[in-house]
Amino acid sequence: MSELNETKNENSLDRRNFLKMLGTTTIGGAALAMPGIAQADTAFKINPHWSEQKIWEMVRKAFILDKQSVYMNLGTTGSMPKQVLREYNRYNRLVAKYPWDMAGEWGPWPHMDGLVEAIAPQFGADNEEIILTRNTTDGMCTILGGLNLQPGDEILTTHHEHVAGISPMAVAAQRFGVTITEVEIPVFASSSDEFVDAFSNAITPSTRLIVFSHITYKTGTCLPAQRICREVAIPNGIPTLVDGAHTIGMLEVDFHAMDCDFYAGSGHKWQCGPGATGVLYVRDNLNRLKDYWPDRDPAFFAINSSLAPYIPFMGLQKALQYVGNDNYPAKRALGDACAMWQYIGRDIIETRVLELSSLCKQLIQDTFGSTGTLFSPDIPELSSGLTAFNPFSDLSDNVILKEFRDRLREEYGYIIRTTDFHITQAGPEVHTLRISTHIFHNESDVMGLVEAMNALFINMS
Repeated sequence: MSELNETKNENSLDRRNFLKMLGTTTIGGAALAMPGIAQADTAFKINPHWSEQKIWEMVRKAFILDKQSVYMNLGTTGSMPKQVLREYNRYNRLVAKYPWDMAGEWGPWPHMDGLVEAIAPQFGADNEEIILTRNTTDGMCTILGGLNLQPGDEILTTHHEHVAGISPMAVAAQRFGVTITEVEIPVFASSSDEFVDAFSNAITPSTRLIVFSHITYKTGTCLPAQRICREVAIPNGIPTLVDGAHTIGMLEVDFHAMDCDFYAGSGHKWQCGPGATGVLYVRDNLNRLKDYWPDRDPAFFAINSSLAPYIPFMGLQKALQYVGNDNYPAKRALGDACAMWQYIGRDIIETRVLELSSLCKQLIQDTFGSTGTLFSPDIPELSSGLTAFNPFSDLSDNVILKEFRDRLREEYGYIIRTTDFHITQAGPEVHTLRISTHIFHNESDVMGLVEAMNALFINMS
């Protein structure tokens, strides 16, 4: 992501680098080049001589989204590209035809080794650090349920977390007597320093774990994950668990550079893979965790595994990866989606997403001015592809906002969602619209959305 690439131009697309990353190579299942896997013609190609506009138009055509509407709710779930969907169907047919050995397609028993080897480098991780999961919740529960937490331990988190983290933390509090402390993070922040200071000031001698969302699903704020890990957690010997539901497929992420201990992400949202797919990062076979927690033996229990007793022989990654019969077609399709992202360039995708998001925020500010409230920062270090906005003055009125959301879809064809949160911990609950901009959108989609919101707002005022 941007904070890990300080020399990257945040505001414009580097055409030479963009075209250098592209070629005419076919991508999809064949791009993984896994031994014993039949090669498939997946037909997504980009010509480096095309203009940027033409290239993004071809990316747009790679999806089968309904042309009668504009889908802008990637924060909930994405859409598989055509070639990924086609191969996913083929994988399911193979499993149905050859339930066990796949007739040599995937070896005597399907496994994830080849997929992990193809996916791990895309996220700055070693092969033995990546587990392909069902989703972010699966990864968060695996870690929070497996850590050897004990009475009196404190988990430091924020007041803007998703239930994927809130739920397993609540279980830890009930089961082990752990204290959950919520850090109040700023909504209208002007720099990453405010987040680093908020965590740093909240550390106590009892703090044994820090849990936070890389991008908050409520406002779309991108927290300075690298700084929180390196400047707050590591100097205090505290492991970090990052909820990355909205970064995988949206931003360029490097787990080693971030220096977190655990990272759980989704495959079905911005990565546009199938449902029930995700990515879990476990740093360096837990060696640093063992250094941080020398009083805990073991520091971690592999509760979400069919092979926990065999970790000394096979390693933690294989044990966590094996959870009985897995959904191999879905995991293979996730690999295909990742191959497409790698082909385009994850840094290029990040730049495109943030450019469209910035355009959305700027148009909202220009159109609504002081009559609306924009909750998402429009500064590079804190921005994401999510934009949270409420056009009405009464931020507590959820009824009118839901009507606005529904009419925007029914009358204008734009699909977004609503969220709710507290600006401050002691403050009232507010409600907002949440907009997602991604690689299958273009500038016309964004301008059309803001025009539609303005027309509907005038109609409802």
